[in-house]
Amino acid sequence: MTEFVKTYVEDSVLHIVMDRADKKNAITQAMYMAMTEALVGARTDDSVRVVMIGAKGENFSAGNDIADFMQIGQGEGSLTDSDVFRFLKALADLDKPLVAAVRGRAVGVGLTMLLHCDLVVVAKDAQLSAPFINLALVPEAASTLLLPRVLGHARAFELFALGEPIDGSQACDWGLANRAVHASVVDTVAVELALRLAERAPNAIRQTKGLMRDAGAMWELMLREGEIFSAQMRSPEAVEAFSAFMQKRKPSF
Repeated sequence: MTEFVKTYVEDSVLHIVMDRADKKNAITQAMYMAMTEALVGARTDDSVRVVMIGAKGENFSAGNDIADFMQIGQGEGSLTDSDVFRFLKALADLDKPLVAAVRGRAVGVGLTMLLHCDLVVVAKDAQLSAPFINLALVPEAASTLLLPRVLGHARAFELFALGEPIDGSQACDWGLANRAVHASVVDTVAVELALRLAERAPNAIRQTKGLMRDAGAMWELMLREGEIFSAQMRSPEAVEAFSAFMQKRKPSF
């Protein structure tokens, strides 16, 4: 486990809280492992009816911890065997309602994990982005299917290809979130929604969610994305993109 992820159950809601505010909640492998264990455990824990994911500090998540992620990319084997992908599979497999509370930046996986949430509350001034191509990578978390399904091809392609952020109000207007509220009440509103879900017939909710999603198909796509992602991480494009990122310059492709 890790000190950077806190979990607790209150009123039938499992709270998963990223707590690495000084690093904008950039996610390490240890954090992925802790969140995966919490999600997997929630499936068979009858005391849990709803899962809520949030974060301490001003930002939801800056995405993958770059140094941590580069180390994985330089190793042998496929990224699909990593804790990142165990977390993504746990998201796909979760059959209980998942609520997210989002403030500040939600970058990369900080955005794509929201596509696996059933209710999302965002701050109006939150900044959501999917800058995978900026790092010469491809999207993950079955987002190549889920984001166009929500936004349509043109808007999804723009988010992926240009990597520019949209704010929380726009995300809500586009269907990426259920509520856009002031940052100070994001957690309060998300908890209220989670508690309302927890009062509903639990099996009916799980069955309904299951009918709305195909976890197996999403995992198959995640694996396809992961294989391409792994290959791209070792490509000359990615070497240049990551070097430019670390040197704070524009990449030359």
